[in-house]
Amino acid sequence: MLVYQDLLTGDELLSDSFPYKEIENGMLWEVEGKWVVQGVVDVDIGANPSAEGGDEDEGVDDQHVKVVDIVDTFRLQEQPSFDKKQFITFMKRYIKNLTAKLETEKQELFKKHIEGATKFLLSKLSDLQFFVGESMHDDGSLVFAYYKEGATDPTFIYFAYGLKEVKC
Repeated sequence: MLVYQDLLTGDELLSDSFPYKEIENGMLWEVEGKWVVQGVVDVDIGANPSAEGGDEDEGVDDQHVKVVDIVDTFRLQEQPSFDKKQFITFMKRYIKNLTAKLETEKQELFKKHIEGATKFLLSKLSDLQFFVGESMHDDGSLVFAYYKEGATDPTFIYFAYGLKEVKC
């Protein structure tokens, strides 16, 4: 199994259990998330509670909650939305911090294509949800989520160069 960690913070952000598609010259990864229900599963054992003197709601307290699989699995923490100025400020700091961590040949590709990826994200800024890793470190990578037109499940966007592959 492969786990993808934030290169700057070490937070686990993704695994190979969630297939990705490269976009924007490989700068960004798109990953499809899914809403899932967690909690008690209703099991029909064939008993008829009303015939046995019980009522329909008797028994285990059915506590269940809907979560997005990627957010839950990697304990992503939602952050307040950014306006354009805040996002550009974040990107400048992120590019500087990430470039310093990249190998020389990756630095050149990163610098060449990050502007296009930034413009892509800016075009969707009002539709994006912002997440950070479990440590909630300020300098870490952001993970973005949005709903494609007509979709009921969110699509997540990761900075590909900000991820480090770790074999488990």
